[in-house]
Amino acid sequence: MNELSNETRVILIGGSSHVGKSTLGQSLVARLGWSYRSTDKLARHPGHPWVGANRNAIPEHVAEHYGTLSVDALFVDVLSHYEKNVLPQVEIIVHSHASDLSTECLILEGSALWPEFVANLVSENGVKAIWLTASDQLFSYRIFSESNFYNVSEDKKHLIQKFLDRTLLYNKRMREKVENLGFMCIDVESVSVADELSKKCMELMQVA
Repeated sequence: MNELSNETRVILIGGSSHVGKSTLGQSLVARLGWSYRSTDKLARHPGHPWVGANRNAIPEHVAEHYGTLSVDALFVDVLSHYEKNVLPQVEIIVHSHASDLSTECLILEGSALWPEFVANLVSENGVKAIWLTASDQLFSYRIFSESNFYNVSEDKKHLIQKFLDRTLLYNKRMREKVENLGFMCIDVESVSVADELSKKCMELMQVA
């Protein structure tokens, strides 16, 4: 049994879209043998504004969402969604796994884990958290690559750019909150592979 398991029952992984939360989560699961959940599955919100593997066109409501709201409004809207629709479920899930020794230990990741929203959870026994960050350049590269940015129409590029700008704003504000609250944060570019990142994160959480 890993030594983390003796005192920690829940690990929260926060960070902006495309920073690598799910990759880290799965790597930690492989190391610890814990269960895994993503906050993305808890409540719906307009997803990314480009065509993915599961659809042929950008849904109308998604295009309208990114096309009509400013970057600041997009940021405020997604935080409101997290607080109203996701946080209550997160609190129930975390309390259950942290306090009930008959449940599995849990890795919970997602952008909905905004530092201020989960501060009370992190202060409780059995719960630790870490937030991931990266450079604007890495976010741009990952989002442009996944969205096929350079091969889509100008109107679609506009929507993708809005998503990127919201992502960068989220990352900036998140880093400020994490620093102010004294939480742990790690730059994913400080390591070269996911296995090294999970090892570094575990070391940080054991020291905290």
